[in-house]
Amino acid sequence: MRGSALARFVEVAGRPGNASSVHSEGRQAKAVLEQARRSVARLVTGDAKGVTFCSGGTEAANTVLTPDWTLFGKPYRLDRLVVSAVEHPAVARGGRFAADRIDVLPVNADGIVDCAWLEAHLAALAARGERALVSVMLANNETGVIEPLADVVRIARAHGAVVHTDAVQAAGKIAIDINALGVDVLTLSAHKIGGVQGAGAIVRGQNGFAFAPLLTGGGQELWGRAGTENVAAIAAFGVAADEALTELGDEAEVARKRDSIAVLLRALLPSVQIFGEAAPRLGNTLAFAVPGTAAETLVIAFDLNGVALSSGSACSSGKVTASPVLKAMGVAPELLKAGLRISIGSATTEDEIQRFNVICRKVFGAIMKEHGSCAA
Repeated sequence: MRGSALARFVEVAGRPGNASSVHSEGRQAKAVLEQARRSVARLVTGDAKGVTFCSGGTEAANTVLTPDWTLFGKPYRLDRLVVSAVEHPAVARGGRFAADRIDVLPVNADGIVDCAWLEAHLAALAARGERALVSVMLANNETGVIEPLADVVRIARAHGAVVHTDAVQAAGKIAIDINALGVDVLTLSAHKIGGVQGAGAIVRGQNGFAFAPLLTGGGQELWGRAGTENVAAIAAFGVAADEALTELGDEAEVARKRDSIAVLLRALLPSVQIFGEAAPRLGNTLAFAVPGTAAETLVIAFDLNGVALSSGSACSSGKVTASPVLKAMGVAPELLKAGLRISIGSATTEDEIQRFNVICRKVFGAIMKEHGSCAA
């Protein structure tokens, strides 16, 4: 968490007042809320009027994944949901669509969606008089692979489909312009950019589409999400969004550091597999696997040496299962439970990279010695 975001959270949490109240304290809370709304909108080059705050990326996804939409205020019913095979579990579960109304968009070996399949599938749906909501993430949470959203939107538009993108992983890592992307709605999570856990946002584009709310009751968030807003967490979200926006020029340097780690891994472990390497990727993410190892064993071993690695999605952690993302990419069965993810940032130093190299030699050396094998 960013220190500035935490400080803002503490400052606002100590104030009285409900943002929906008309007294002085309520108006002050409302002003804080609207300031954060403008900041979050700027992060994705959107309109503050199109921002709906909620509790996080999962609630945001479950809100927009609904058959019930409007277009310029008139009902625009969607019949099916098309999700990519590499979506985060919050999207993959389909939200408010029935299980038999969800179709899975395949990806290639690098994790890039099959646009030819999408074109044919949406054309077939249109021929039956059905409309779809297409949900393709901007960047993958496990591999960092960036999807070709311009192509997805172009295909969807031709068949009357609505497009959602989960931008949780991409926000703050690459420049985002919701209207240039052409998507109808995108979703965000505060803690992914250094805010406080428990805040998220839905941002609508300028195409006239609007979703039916998930939580109903009061008129908060312009009737888009009922319930008293978590003003302190949202205020911290706004601070994190402002800071993240100023750091976007660091992507190339972060990617250079990522690639230097890949070089170190290959020098130590020639058999290492880097996932999504041929595709555009976020600079901060490196996903890999070493044949003959188990991810859960390595995560523990690195943790004991002061290095935090991830295996699969954090929202699926604690389960010794194969990564659905790697499986969708056609990764060899023996590597499905070996996938690891390194996340770095602009603050990552060369000394830290070299320390990681030393720890890699220690950890992998011990594991290979125990199994009487060689990673090479």
